[in-house]
Amino acid sequence: MTTPDRVPDKPALEGLEAKWGQVWETAGTYRFDRAGATRECMYSIDTPPPTASGSLHIGHVFSYTHTDVVARFQRMRGKSVFYPMGWDDNGLPTERRVQNYYGVRCDPTLPYTADFVPPFEGGDGKSTKAADQQPISRRNFIELCERLTVEDEKQFEALWRTLGLSVDWTQSYRTIGDEALFTSQLAFIRNVERGEAYQAMAPTLWDVTFRTAVAQAELEDRDQPAAYHRVSFHKPDGGTIEIETTRPELLAACVALVAHPDDERYKPFFGSTVTTPVFGVEVPVLAHHLAQPDKGSGIAMICTFGDVTDVVWWRELQLPNRAIMGFDGRIIGEAPEAITSEAGLAAYAQIAGKTVFSAKAAMVELLRASGEMIGEPKNIQHPVKFFEKGDKPLEIVSTRQWYIGNGAKDEALRARLLEHGAELEWHPDFMRVRYENWVGGLTGDWLISRQRFFGIPIPVWYPLDADGNPVFDAPIIAGREMLPVDPSSDTAPGYEEAQRGAPNGFIGELDVMDTWATSSLTPQLAGGWERDPELFDLVFPYSLRPQGQDIIRTWLFSSMLRAELEHGVAPWKHASISGFIVDPDRKKMSKSKGNVVTPADILEQHGSDAVRYWAASSRLGTDAAFDPQNPTQIKIGRRLSIKILNAAKFILSFEQGADAGTLETVTEPLDLSMLASLHTVIDQATAAFENYDHARALELTESFFWTFCDDYLELVKERAYADGAGQASATTALRIALSVLLRMFAPFVPFATEEAWSWSNEGSVHTASWPVSVPLPDAAPQVLALAGQALIGIRRAKTDAKASQKTAVTSATIMATSEQLQLLRLAAEDLKAVGRIQELSFVEGTEIAVTDIVFAPAQES
Repeated sequence: MTTPDRVPDKPALEGLEAKWGQVWETAGTYRFDRAGATRECMYSIDTPPPTASGSLHIGHVFSYTHTDVVARFQRMRGKSVFYPMGWDDNGLPTERRVQNYYGVRCDPTLPYTADFVPPFEGGDGKSTKAADQQPISRRNFIELCERLTVEDEKQFEALWRTLGLSVDWTQSYRTIGDEALFTSQLAFIRNVERGEAYQAMAPTLWDVTFRTAVAQAELEDRDQPAAYHRVSFHKPDGGTIEIETTRPELLAACVALVAHPDDERYKPFFGSTVTTPVFGVEVPVLAHHLAQPDKGSGIAMICTFGDVTDVVWWRELQLPNRAIMGFDGRIIGEAPEAITSEAGLAAYAQIAGKTVFSAKAAMVELLRASGEMIGEPKNIQHPVKFFEKGDKPLEIVSTRQWYIGNGAKDEALRARLLEHGAELEWHPDFMRVRYENWVGGLTGDWLISRQRFFGIPIPVWYPLDADGNPVFDAPIIAGREMLPVDPSSDTAPGYEEAQRGAPNGFIGELDVMDTWATSSLTPQLAGGWERDPELFDLVFPYSLRPQGQDIIRTWLFSSMLRAELEHGVAPWKHASISGFIVDPDRKKMSKSKGNVVTPADILEQHGSDAVRYWAASSRLGTDAAFDPQNPTQIKIGRRLSIKILNAAKFILSFEQGADAGTLETVTEPLDLSMLASLHTVIDQATAAFENYDHARALELTESFFWTFCDDYLELVKERAYADGAGQASATTALRIALSVLLRMFAPFVPFATEEAWSWSNEGSVHTASWPVSVPLPDAAPQVLALAGQALIGIRRAKTDAKASQKTAVTSATIMATSEQLQLLRLAAEDLKAVGRIQELSFVEGTEIAVTDIVFAPAQES
């Protein structure tokens, strides 16, 4: 019941976030209650854990709002909503932030320093070179990572609370916490036991800056300047075969020439050999279908390894490995065994130890001096593979790494992953193709080991033989009872710590897991897999995976893979994919482009409801432009939120008679028409929500709301103020409509709706039931729309006459078709009241129009 002290004199949006955020937290409004919950009543969300390194940007607000409106809708539909929040705080982004913030870098050879104090705090690192950063032990470095991520996460949580995310903050997790360590390591051990995880020495994409392996999913192509160098290889008969290469610095690593099997120019040479320029190494001429006849001279050199195609050729043609690239991006000092001549070894000495750039320049000079370079280099632009977070082109080196089978080499597994993708309900559906294309295009298993420091340790040790050499083929895998474990400091089972590094002893694996190897387990991690079986059985498989389109190939695919390997099912029923935020020039916002907008100021300036309205106005999968200088949609959202407060105050100002309160009280045609129209909107908006089209649900609700305010409130207010028979019908209809509209707007603008709801209700609007339509057999839904058109005509006639809308009218005529007139007569008394018309006539015509309006004399106004 409304009490006068509940409704403020001047409703305002300011301060509502702090007011209601505290109330919701104290009351546990969004707390997940498993007591009595059943699988059938569950709605579980595999929430994206944002990277806790740096600051959130407006794109986070955009996509997380999409998820929150769904969570709020499902909660009001009576579902037990499991809506956790995680923090993705391990991995390279955190390491980089710690290096920049504290001015340090990790050196695992250094001892731990107790009570270590970093050189400074708060640095941005933009002017700090790695050489200037203080080296510290791995343990000291990890302590700083943990310290900073905890602080970052506090700031992120405060912003999410300001935005009004209805997550259950008691269900949060970290991807570097003990639970994440246990879950990730146990899943890995299970993968090893089933033969899905394995270790292999293989060509590996390598970032020379970060000194770490890079997985296929972390690659991106960037156009880079390069040059084709035309080089002569020598045939036994004294002739030459000319190739064109952008990487002459790898000539010492050449193992073959290759051309297309159907290329008539080179068919005669297949099976023969040629000699490499400068180094004089004999290599075969081979055929392979990946060779491109129209590229360069049509024949290419295969080096170990210049690019990913070299790897394919090397593997399929069973060629030797003569890799010369070191982990630091420099040419290694020892020449390949195939180079035996004094001239060749002398030439190699001139490129040894050099960077790629310097080695290329030196090699070009050697080729010119030998006369084996034809003409001058031809400048080109071509795509080069980079680590998505790196600044230098990737190299390919041979390393021992851990892999998980992902279907690239297992057609049965690939087929199951595609089947799960087909079963998953995608919103929008066209995003399914991106998943299918990724699965279909896999070329290698998932490389999960990383040569980093702040991550989940791989739970493995290796025995040492009598000479102290690791026996990699006999790894010692941690038992479940040991988890979580860090092999770099914990002792291998069956050994004593004194045996670490000693002959016949052991060594611990120093590599950590790729951050996606943990993030791929968020359904298991958040749901308590193998820790809380009751919870996991309730929430898994989850109802929804919400995420961005750019990580379908990483997070969505890897999560699907881990669920298939561990459980044999897809981990969710639905996947909702948000679009990107783009700047006014339609460029994607990203930190690297420098066009990111941080949301704190926007939220403070315009209010959370207004920002949420902007985000919710965009459909899933659709990019949204954002101009911080002119945020039009945000301003519209603020206007809407204020109007909700003012409309609620206005409606609650009408006294309800003794007979008011139930639907049976509503008897007037206009009131019944309004409710019938509203119930249609309920059905349509509910259907839109169920189809994950929140933007359509908002659009329908908002459109009706403005009609309700502009037309119905104006038409009915005179009757609502009066004491006649229609007053109870009007006030009851108004309150019913207000209750429905507040609940329908609640997922979108939670603060304004909670405020307005509190003026006349106990409890929270966010735990109230979602409205359900009821049949109104006596209602004529068209009455309100027709009366609204007539009201526009009355207003226009007064405006055209330059008269006030309060000017009394002696008589007026409404023209309409016979069917329309029959309905308009049902609203005649309300039209007369709002237009201050003494006598209202109706005549038949082709369209609705107000004619023959006669204004009352001025003294009668």
